[in-house]
Amino acid sequence: MKIFTIVGLFSLSLMLMSASNTEDLGVLPSYNLKTIKGQEVDIASFGTNGKPTIIAFWATWCKPCLNELNAIADYYEDWQEDYGVELIAVSLDNQRTAPKVPGVVKSLSWDYEILLDVNGESYRKFNFATPPYLVMVDADGKIVYKHSGYLPGSEDEVEEKLMEITQ
Repeated sequence: MKIFTIVGLFSLSLMLMSASNTEDLGVLPSYNLKTIKGQEVDIASFGTNGKPTIIAFWATWCKPCLNELNAIADYYEDWQEDYGVELIAVSLDNQRTAPKVPGVVKSLSWDYEILLDVNGESYRKFNFATPPYLVMVDADGKIVYKHSGYLPGSEDEVEEKLMEITQ
């Protein structure tokens, strides 16, 4: 009889977990970063803009990061049109390598808002170890998706999540 109770409770917990297709991952932490032009921006403000927002953490020395943002660039215009999404690319380059960021962005023709985190505050605030790292926020400012690393095709998973949160 105990085995049936345990199996029943386990089944019930699985059903409850699968009933929620969007896990509550919190909200964007508040801390200031700088734009390429030197203006300070609170990253939490992107959770209050009323549209889905993707925040991609990257670095000029990170090949998978560049591959991810280049792959997203192929879809970004359509995603903006279809889902109203905004993409923020936060460079994790330090003081020594940050001067390369504007040149890399220009050479790759990225049409993203670029922020600089030369002190590595994002690592602590979002609790990740290495880029690439991607966070998606819904129109209400809730974090609905996190992803570490990049493999070709990962952008399809990002689009699926965009579809899910904008329907």
